[in-house]
Amino acid sequence: MSDSAAGDVPDYNEHGLGVSSAFLFGPLELGKVSKRPYAPITNIRILDADSARDNSLELYRALGVIEEVLLSKQYDFINLSLGPDLPIEDHDVHAWTSVIDEQLADGTTLMTIAAGNNGEADKESGNARIQVPSDCVNALAVGAADKESDEWLRAYYSAIGPGRIPGLVKPDLMAFGGVPGNYFHVLVEGNNPVLAPALGTSFAAPYLLRTAVGIKAYLGDSLSVLGIKTLLIHCSTPRNNPLIEVGWGKVPSDISNIILSPDGVSRIIYEGELTPAKYLRALIPLPEDLRGMVKIRATICFTTAVNPEDSGAYTRAGLEIHFRPNIEKVSPGSMHAQTKPFFSKGQYELEESLRELGGKWETVMSAEKNFRATTLKNPSFDIHCMARKNCGISTVKKKLRYALIISITTPKDLEVGQRILNRYPMLVPIRPRITIPTIQV
Repeated sequence: MSDSAAGDVPDYNEHGLGVSSAFLFGPLELGKVSKRPYAPITNIRILDADSARDNSLELYRALGVIEEVLLSKQYDFINLSLGPDLPIEDHDVHAWTSVIDEQLADGTTLMTIAAGNNGEADKESGNARIQVPSDCVNALAVGAADKESDEWLRAYYSAIGPGRIPGLVKPDLMAFGGVPGNYFHVLVEGNNPVLAPALGTSFAAPYLLRTAVGIKAYLGDSLSVLGIKTLLIHCSTPRNNPLIEVGWGKVPSDISNIILSPDGVSRIIYEGELTPAKYLRALIPLPEDLRGMVKIRATICFTTAVNPEDSGAYTRAGLEIHFRPNIEKVSPGSMHAQTKPFFSKGQYELEESLRELGGKWETVMSAEKNFRATTLKNPSFDIHCMARKNCGISTVKKKLRYALIISITTPKDLEVGQRILNRYPMLVPIRPRITIPTIQV
């Protein structure tokens, strides 16, 4: 753990207290009662008076403390609001990234990482890109939004993408981080509670983790931490902002919009393990006699071991996903129904020759499409898990964890959820174990 013999640095302590305040209470408001924390917190000192001896671009001493924490497997949720002052590059993988990714590969810990506050730097040179280690493929890189409301934009200082292949969609998510005139207020040290204005991705990241822990508090063990990560991405929206700036988008501020499905929307959750070279068929359950238009949104996340020595083939696992909209439409001589594109590779801002590589080995895929109900007949996703090592086929058949969330939206059928349960009684509804408070406007 951290060196108890080393002295404190007041600025570091103040930053740590602010980050802790963001996780426990979210943005505080003067004269208003704070939100109730969802869980207790352990604040581990990473930087101290001896950190000044460490190279600011490496900080290997600090990385050693973080690795110890991850190796202990004591925590399901971890936030990291510090790191080397270094934008990512596309060649060699930084030690911070590879060490953290390897420890998160088993999918049992959800880590949020502040994307960086260098968004105003020169974009052409890459100096505005997310900072190490927010290019981790097994963690959530969090950028900062300028406000809580639906009219949000990327905060001017929030670092941008793209990430490094195959983690191209970075930052992953956005959360309120404060801007001048609309600060993120946090607690500061004192005998009496005192609030101070703050801003930065350092506060957006723990604020988003607070939402993740809130989902755990309401749903209990119904969802794994990987399932919670998938749900956060699934419920986010970019609000017409460029993918390269905000990733999958901002998570709703009201947790009920994540946990509860509105009328006309049903969410199906698959969780489990995938075996390399094997296929898994995930059925998209629909009620009988469905009419009108149907919107299907799907998000899949998995965790994987990495090859830190090979930046071109960094992840050791990837997925090929085939969407089969109609089980009755089979081409002559084929055993399986016809496929149609679903997870479009066009979302990646790369040359055409790189899009297939980027999409196939990404650890997160999310997309939505509209269909006429009459064109859907027992639709499904066929998921093929692939393993590799150094761009070649891997002989290791280690299973990897995954979570898949499918939303079915039917504007003309507000009871779609119940009708799906009636047709597929093997599905088990997930219900909050405690009452969710409603916000009255």
